[in-house]
Amino acid sequence: MSLTRRTVLGSTALLSFGLLAGCVGNGGSDDGATTDDEQTDTPTDDPTTDEPTDTTDDLPDGNGTDDGTGGTRPSGGPGISLVSVDDAPDVPVEHEVEITEDLATDEHPPQVRITLTNTGDETVEVGEGRTVFFQYVSDATNDLIFLPADGEYPAEAGCWRLEDHIAVTEEYRILSLEPGESRSELVDLYGVAQSEGDEASCLPVGEFRFEADFATGGLSGSDGERQEATWGFSLTLE
Repeated sequence: MSLTRRTVLGSTALLSFGLLAGCVGNGGSDDGATTDDEQTDTPTDDPTTDEPTDTTDDLPDGNGTDDGTGGTRPSGGPGISLVSVDDAPDVPVEHEVEITEDLATDEHPPQVRITLTNTGDETVEVGEGRTVFFQYVSDATNDLIFLPADGEYPAEAGCWRLEDHIAVTEEYRILSLEPGESRSELVDLYGVAQSEGDEASCLPVGEFRFEADFATGGLSGSDGERQEATWGFSLTLE
């Protein structure tokens, strides 16, 4: 039988459909496996990768340590924290202490601000004028000493232990405060100079107690009643 145009077209259509069915059947197996020919270079998140995970954003700036108040202290040290502060004694002046530089660095030692306020309604004399601001006052164990912040002392920057003892003039300075008046002084914390042959670290760590004995009233021949008192605070270095 001779082939007609309709017969040829029908055969061609059947052949094309067979080829198409064969292509669809090779698209992949039922178990979801991928053939080598179909793999691509698209990157994937592989939990077993050897690349380290960058967690620097999760750390506080400077990788600091807890400052004892829920905050973070920058790297360095040692740093100071207030442990306790005495209640005001029964005299017409009150002290306050505030940490202004909590960390020992190459630029500065730890530092505090001492503020004295006349809480009475009359002018009051206070002495000794340096001691009330803890200038040249050592701790109870004589390991540390506060010195006026504007001075230059024989100590290695960053270490802040005195290499020699500091001479203090023997005089009694008197401070006069008007009612409600406050005065403040900054004092830096240094390690006390050690005797020759003794080995010591730069700034020791631990808890340290500082006290200042002072007097109010009647210090320069005035009629005011002289009162003596002691006030202090404790801090830690760590």
